[in-house]
Amino acid sequence: MPLRVVLAGGSGFLGTQLREALTTRGHTVTRLVRRPAEGAEESTWDPYAGEVDAAVIAASDVVVNLAGSPTAGNPHSKKWARELRESRITTTTVLAEAVAAAAAGGGAPPAFLAGNGISYYGDHGDTLLTESSDSRGHGLLTEVTREWEAAAEPARAAGSRVCVLRTAPVMDAAAPPLSLLRPLFKLGLGGRLGSGRQHMAMVSLRDWVGAVVHLAEHDSVSGPVNLCCVETPTNAAFTKALASALRRPSFAAVPAPLLRVGAGDLSTELLNSLNVRPQALLDSGYSFADPDVTAVVGSGLARRR
Repeated sequence: MPLRVVLAGGSGFLGTQLREALTTRGHTVTRLVRRPAEGAEESTWDPYAGEVDAAVIAASDVVVNLAGSPTAGNPHSKKWARELRESRITTTTVLAEAVAAAAAGGGAPPAFLAGNGISYYGDHGDTLLTESSDSRGHGLLTEVTREWEAAAEPARAAGSRVCVLRTAPVMDAAAPPLSLLRPLFKLGLGGRLGSGRQHMAMVSLRDWVGAVVHLAEHDSVSGPVNLCCVETPTNAAFTKALASALRRPSFAAVPAPLLRVGAGDLSTELLNSLNVRPQALLDSGYSFADPDVTAVVGSGLARRR
Protein backbone atom coordinates (compact mmCIF):
# COMPACT_ATOMS: atom_id res chain seq x y z
CA MET A 1 0.00 0.00 0.00
CA PRO A 2 1.51 3.36 -1.00
CA LEU A 3 2.51 5.61 1.88
CA ARG A 4 2.43 9.37 2.20
CA VAL A 5 5.82 10.27 3.68
CA VAL A 6 6.98 13.66 4.99
CA LEU A 7 10.77 13.95 4.97
CA ALA A 8 12.90 16.55 6.77
CA GLY A 9 16.52 16.63 5.69
CA GLY A 10 15.64 15.33 2.25
CA SER A 11 18.35 17.29 0.45
CA GLY A 12 21.22 15.72 2.40
CA PHE A 13 23.18 12.65 1.31
CA LEU A 14 21.07 10.11 3.19
CA GLY A 15 17.84 11.98 2.61
CA THR A 16 18.37 12.06 -1.14
CA GLN A 17 19.03 8.32 -1.24
CA LEU A 18 16.02 7.57 0.97
CA ARG A 19 13.68 9.76 -1.08
CA GLU A 20 14.71 7.98 -4.28
CA ALA A 21 14.15 4.55 -2.72
CA LEU A 22 10.73 5.47 -1.34
CA THR A 23 9.47 6.94 -4.60
CA THR A 24 10.82 3.96 -6.55
CA ARG A 25 8.64 1.75 -4.34
CA GLY A 26 5.56 3.82 -5.16
CA HIS A 27 5.38 6.00 -2.06
CA THR A 28 4.70 9.75 -2.18
CA VAL A 29 7.37 11.91 -0.51
CA THR A 30 6.86 15.52 0.56
CA ARG A 31 10.11 17.28 1.47
CA LEU A 32 10.19 19.92 4.18
CA VAL A 33 12.29 22.82 2.90
CA ARG A 34 13.45 26.07 4.48
CA ARG A 35 12.56 28.25 1.47
CA PRO A 36 9.41 28.86 -0.57
CA ALA A 37 8.04 25.50 -1.68
CA GLU A 38 8.28 24.64 -5.36
CA GLY A 39 5.43 22.33 -6.24
CA ALA A 40 3.31 19.80 -4.40
CA GLU A 41 6.32 17.67 -3.45
CA GLU A 42 7.63 20.35 -1.07
CA SER A 43 6.34 22.12 2.01
CA THR A 44 7.97 25.11 3.69
CA TRP A 45 8.86 24.95 7.36
CA ASP A 46 10.95 26.94 9.84
CA PRO A 47 11.90 24.71 12.77
CA TYR A 48 13.66 27.51 14.64
CA ALA A 49 10.43 29.50 14.62
CA GLY A 50 8.43 26.37 15.47
CA GLU A 51 6.59 26.52 12.14
CA VAL A 52 5.48 23.50 10.09
CA ASP A 53 2.29 22.94 8.11
CA ALA A 54 0.07 20.99 10.49
CA ALA A 55 -2.16 19.81 7.65
CA VAL A 56 0.79 18.26 5.80
CA ILE A 57 1.84 16.35 8.91
CA ALA A 58 -1.71 15.23 9.74
CA ALA A 59 -2.25 13.96 6.18
CA SER A 60 0.89 11.81 6.21
CA ASP A 61 1.39 8.17 7.14
CA VAL A 62 5.07 8.51 8.11
CA VAL A 63 7.22 11.47 9.15
CA VAL A 64 11.00 11.02 8.86
CA ASN A 65 13.46 13.47 10.41
CA LEU A 66 17.02 13.45 9.06
CA ALA A 67 17.59 17.18 9.53
CA GLY A 68 20.65 18.45 11.36
CA SER A 69 23.93 20.26 10.85
CA PRO A 70 26.87 18.16 9.56
CA THR A 71 28.59 15.87 12.07
CA ALA A 72 31.89 16.51 10.31
CA GLY A 73 33.29 19.84 11.46
CA ASN A 74 35.80 21.52 13.74
CA PRO A 75 35.75 19.48 16.97
CA HIS A 76 37.37 22.38 18.82
CA SER A 77 34.60 24.82 17.88
CA LYS A 78 31.93 25.61 20.45
CA LYS A 79 29.76 27.02 17.65
CA TRP A 80 29.94 23.72 15.76
CA ALA A 81 29.03 21.77 18.90
CA ARG A 82 26.13 24.11 19.69
CA GLU A 83 24.71 23.86 16.16
CA LEU A 84 25.15 20.09 16.20
CA ARG A 85 22.97 19.85 19.31
CA GLU A 86 20.41 22.55 18.56
CA SER A 87 19.72 21.53 14.96
CA ARG A 88 18.85 17.99 15.95
CA ILE A 89 16.86 18.69 19.07
CA THR A 90 14.94 21.62 17.59
CA THR A 91 13.84 19.82 14.43
CA THR A 92 12.88 16.68 16.34
CA THR A 93 10.88 18.67 18.91
CA VAL A 94 8.93 20.59 16.26
CA LEU A 95 8.04 17.45 14.32
CA ALA A 96 7.23 15.39 17.42
CA GLU A 97 4.86 18.09 18.62
CA ALA A 98 3.27 18.32 15.17
CA VAL A 99 2.72 14.56 15.18
CA ALA A 100 1.20 14.82 18.65
CA ALA A 101 -1.08 17.63 17.45
CA ALA A 102 -2.27 15.38 14.62
CA ALA A 103 -3.28 12.80 17.22
CA ALA A 104 -5.08 15.46 19.25
CA GLY A 105 -7.13 16.27 16.17
CA GLY A 106 -8.84 12.91 16.46
CA GLY A 107 -7.14 10.98 13.69
CA ALA A 108 -4.48 8.30 13.84
CA PRO A 109 -1.11 10.04 14.15
CA PRO A 110 1.56 9.33 11.55
CA ALA A 111 4.50 7.15 12.47
CA PHE A 112 7.62 9.11 13.40
CA LEU A 113 11.04 7.84 12.31
CA ALA A 114 13.34 10.06 14.34
CA GLY A 115 16.97 10.32 13.27
CA ASN A 116 19.59 9.61 15.93
CA GLY A 117 23.08 8.15 16.35
CA ILE A 118 24.74 4.96 17.53
CA SER A 119 26.90 7.05 19.89
CA TYR A 120 23.96 6.84 22.29
CA TYR A 121 25.50 3.82 24.02
CA GLY A 122 28.91 5.22 24.95
CA ASP A 123 31.86 2.98 25.74
CA HIS A 124 30.91 -0.63 26.65
CA GLY A 125 34.11 -2.46 25.75
CA ASP A 126 33.46 -5.88 24.23
CA THR A 127 29.93 -6.20 25.64
CA LEU A 128 27.36 -7.01 22.97
CA LEU A 129 24.86 -4.16 22.74
CA THR A 130 21.24 -4.35 21.60
CA GLU A 131 18.52 -1.73 21.67
CA SER A 132 17.81 -2.49 25.34
CA SER A 133 21.38 -1.68 26.48
CA ASP A 134 22.05 1.39 28.59
CA SER A 135 23.74 4.69 27.70
CA ARG A 136 27.04 5.52 29.43
CA GLY A 137 29.50 8.37 29.65
CA HIS A 138 29.46 12.05 28.80
CA GLY A 139 30.98 12.26 25.32
CA LEU A 140 29.60 15.06 23.17
CA LEU A 141 27.75 12.84 20.70
CA THR A 142 26.52 10.51 23.44
CA GLU A 143 24.95 13.39 25.33
CA VAL A 144 23.46 14.85 22.15
CA THR A 145 21.82 11.55 21.23
CA ARG A 146 20.18 11.29 24.66
CA GLU A 147 18.61 14.73 24.28
CA TRP A 148 17.78 14.01 20.65
CA GLU A 149 15.88 10.86 21.60
CA ALA A 150 14.07 12.59 24.47
CA ALA A 151 12.86 15.27 22.04
CA ALA A 152 10.73 12.65 20.24
CA GLU A 153 8.75 11.91 23.41
CA PRO A 154 5.66 14.07 22.58
CA ALA A 155 4.96 11.87 19.54
CA ARG A 156 5.32 8.65 21.49
CA ALA A 157 3.17 9.96 24.35
CA ALA A 158 0.44 10.83 21.83
CA GLY A 159 0.31 7.25 20.58
CA SER A 160 2.45 7.55 17.47
CA ARG A 161 4.62 4.62 16.42
CA VAL A 162 8.07 6.07 17.02
CA CYS A 163 11.27 4.49 15.72
CA VAL A 164 14.51 6.08 16.92
CA LEU A 165 17.08 5.58 14.17
CA ARG A 166 20.34 4.92 16.04
CA THR A 167 22.50 5.28 12.95
CA ALA A 168 26.08 4.04 12.76
CA PRO A 169 28.52 5.73 10.37
CA VAL A 170 27.35 4.98 6.83
CA MET A 171 30.24 3.67 4.77
CA ASP A 172 30.04 5.03 1.26
CA ALA A 173 32.79 6.50 -0.91
CA ALA A 174 30.66 9.57 -1.62
CA ALA A 175 30.37 10.67 2.01
CA PRO A 176 32.35 10.84 5.26
CA PRO A 177 33.92 8.94 6.84
CA LEU A 178 34.85 6.70 3.89
CA SER A 179 35.32 9.62 1.49
CA LEU A 180 37.97 11.00 3.88
CA LEU A 181 39.65 7.68 4.65
CA ARG A 182 39.85 6.34 1.11
CA PRO A 183 42.51 8.78 -0.19
CA LEU A 184 44.62 8.30 2.97
CA PHE A 185 44.55 4.53 2.59
CA LYS A 186 45.25 4.82 -1.15
CA LEU A 187 48.46 6.64 -0.21
CA GLY A 188 49.36 3.91 2.27
CA LEU A 189 48.80 6.28 5.21
CA GLY A 190 45.79 4.53 6.69
CA GLY A 191 46.02 2.88 10.09
CA ARG A 192 44.22 1.98 13.26
CA LEU A 193 43.08 4.49 15.88
CA GLY A 194 44.70 3.96 19.26
CA SER A 195 44.97 0.28 20.09
CA GLY A 196 42.48 -0.63 17.37
CA ARG A 197 40.76 -3.02 19.77
CA GLN A 198 37.67 -0.85 20.11
CA HIS A 199 34.58 -2.03 18.24
CA MET A 200 33.66 0.33 15.42
CA ALA A 201 30.00 0.39 14.40
CA MET A 202 29.16 0.90 10.73
CA VAL A 203 26.54 0.17 8.07
CA SER A 204 26.49 0.17 4.28
CA LEU A 205 24.44 2.77 2.43
CA ARG A 206 22.18 0.20 0.83
CA ASP A 207 21.42 -1.39 4.20
CA TRP A 208 20.77 1.97 5.85
CA VAL A 209 18.32 2.92 3.10
CA GLY A 210 16.80 -0.55 2.98
CA ALA A 211 16.33 -0.63 6.75
CA VAL A 212 14.64 2.77 6.93
CA VAL A 213 12.29 1.85 4.08
CA HIS A 214 11.58 -1.40 5.94
CA LEU A 215 10.70 0.55 9.11
CA ALA A 216 8.42 2.88 7.18
CA GLU A 217 6.56 -0.04 5.63
CA HIS A 218 6.35 -2.33 8.68
CA ASP A 219 4.16 -0.92 11.42
CA SER A 220 5.07 -3.71 13.84
CA VAL A 221 8.42 -2.10 14.69
CA SER A 222 8.74 0.69 17.25
CA GLY A 223 11.24 2.01 19.77
CA PRO A 224 14.99 2.37 19.28
CA VAL A 225 16.46 0.63 16.24
CA ASN A 226 20.19 0.04 15.70
CA LEU A 227 21.12 0.80 12.09
CA CYS A 228 24.42 -1.06 11.88
CA CYS A 229 25.80 -4.19 10.27
CA VAL A 230 25.18 -7.54 11.97
CA GLU A 231 28.77 -8.22 13.04
CA THR A 232 30.50 -5.10 14.33
CA PRO A 233 34.27 -5.17 13.64
CA THR A 234 37.07 -3.74 15.71
CA ASN A 235 38.82 -0.66 14.37
CA ALA A 236 41.83 -2.87 13.55
CA ALA A 237 39.64 -5.25 11.54
CA PHE A 238 38.11 -2.34 9.63
CA THR A 239 41.58 -0.93 8.94
CA LYS A 240 42.72 -4.29 7.58
CA ALA A 241 39.58 -4.71 5.45
CA LEU A 242 39.84 -1.24 3.89
CA ALA A 243 43.58 -1.56 3.20
CA SER A 244 43.04 -4.98 1.66
CA ALA A 245 40.19 -3.75 -0.54
CA LEU A 246 42.42 -0.91 -1.81
CA ARG A 247 45.47 -3.20 -2.08
CA ARG A 248 47.54 -1.01 0.20
CA PRO A 249 49.53 -1.61 3.41
CA SER A 250 48.18 -0.31 6.72
CA PHE A 251 51.13 -0.06 9.08
CA ALA A 252 50.34 3.41 10.40
CA ALA A 253 48.57 4.08 13.68
CA VAL A 254 47.32 7.20 15.46
CA PRO A 255 48.29 7.04 19.16
CA ALA A 256 45.39 7.78 21.52
CA PRO A 257 47.05 10.86 23.12
CA LEU A 258 47.62 12.42 19.69
CA LEU A 259 44.05 11.64 18.68
CA ARG A 260 42.76 13.40 21.80
CA VAL A 261 44.69 16.52 20.86
CA GLY A 262 43.63 16.52 17.22
CA ALA A 263 39.99 15.43 17.55
CA GLY A 264 39.13 17.30 20.75
CA ASP A 265 35.69 16.38 22.09
CA LEU A 266 35.22 13.81 19.32
CA SER A 267 38.25 11.74 20.38
CA THR A 268 36.12 9.98 22.99
CA GLU A 269 33.69 8.86 20.31
CA LEU A 270 36.53 7.56 18.12
CA LEU A 271 38.07 5.53 20.94
CA ASN A 272 34.84 4.27 22.51
CA SER A 273 34.00 0.62 21.89
CA LEU A 274 30.45 -0.10 20.68
CA ASN A 275 29.89 -3.76 19.86
CA VAL A 276 26.35 -3.18 18.62
CA ARG A 277 23.90 -5.58 17.02
CA PRO A 278 20.78 -4.62 15.00
CA GLN A 279 18.52 -6.91 17.00
CA ALA A 280 15.27 -5.04 16.34
CA LEU A 281 15.79 -5.19 12.57
CA LEU A 282 16.75 -8.86 12.67
CA ASP A 283 13.71 -9.69 14.80
CA SER A 284 11.45 -7.84 12.35
CA GLY A 285 12.70 -9.93 9.43
CA TYR A 286 15.02 -7.46 7.73
CA SER A 287 17.70 -9.24 5.68
CA PHE A 288 21.07 -7.47 5.50
CA ALA A 289 22.84 -7.20 2.16
CA ASP A 290 26.14 -6.37 3.90
CA PRO A 291 26.33 -8.12 7.28
CA ASP A 292 30.05 -7.77 8.04
CA VAL A 293 32.99 -5.42 7.56
CA THR A 294 34.25 -6.99 4.32
CA ALA A 295 30.83 -6.64 2.71
CA VAL A 296 30.28 -3.11 4.07
CA VAL A 297 33.66 -1.86 2.81
CA GLY A 298 33.24 -3.58 -0.55
CA SER A 299 29.75 -2.13 -1.02
CA GLY A 300 30.94 1.37 -0.09
CA LEU A 301 33.91 1.35 -2.44
CA ALA A 302 32.00 -0.23 -5.33
CA ARG A 303 30.04 2.98 -5.96
CA ARG A 304 33.29 4.71 -7.04
CA ARG A 305 34.38 2.07 -9.53
